[in-house]
Amino acid sequence: MGIIGEKLDVDFVISTGDNFYDRGLKGTGDSAFEESFSKIYNAPSLQKEWYSVLGNHDYRGDVEAQLSPILRKLDNRWICLRSFIVDTEIVEFFFVDTTPFVDKYFIDPEDEVYDWKGILPRRNYLSTLLKELDSSIKDSNAKWKIVVGHHTLKSAGTHGDTQELLHHLLPILEENKVDFYLNGHDHCLQHISSINRYMSLFYSLTAHFNISQVEEGQRHGGEI
Repeated sequence: MGIIGEKLDVDFVISTGDNFYDRGLKGTGDSAFEESFSKIYNAPSLQKEWYSVLGNHDYRGDVEAQLSPILRKLDNRWICLRSFIVDTEIVEFFFVDTTPFVDKYFIDPEDEVYDWKGILPRRNYLSTLLKELDSSIKDSNAKWKIVVGHHTLKSAGTHGDTQELLHHLLPILEENKVDFYLNGHDHCLQHISSINRYMSLFYSLTAHFNISQVEEGQRHGGEI
């Protein structure tokens, strides 16, 4: 990653969730933050902002710990929120908290305990999230609009499609002509597109972006 980051001269890094295995962080003092983030991604080229969303494994720990500004003081690269926007003018990234959409985490969590503080009542949380996302995309003047979440929309991988997101999230992305959706969850790299849709789906654990690449793609027919 460090070598690729240097070659591409990345401006920032996007992490698509499940930031700390297997059950997130235990608290802001959890040594896993340093051992699994600060000491791992220590290449000079990766000393940029890391924009991170939460995955289902993160929700099995102390979610508030990952969202805490205390971690930013420990490592100023770390930026993690539930849902947020990063505006680079050319590209606008819309980060979405996808874990609360998935029914099985609430109905059949098996032996896992999820941290739902700040989520309940769930219906209100999701309704507000979707309305704000729809409004924000409509208000965006960016050339490229990219939505980032942890869970898949479509997938040929182990986890398969996420029906809740196909029902609730995909219509908003299609209506607003979002260019592509980027996610993790399935531990493989996929690029899914359709001749009937303009939007592409990219699945990987971590994505690195260089704004100059986006500009170059814009000059050559709109491909990144």
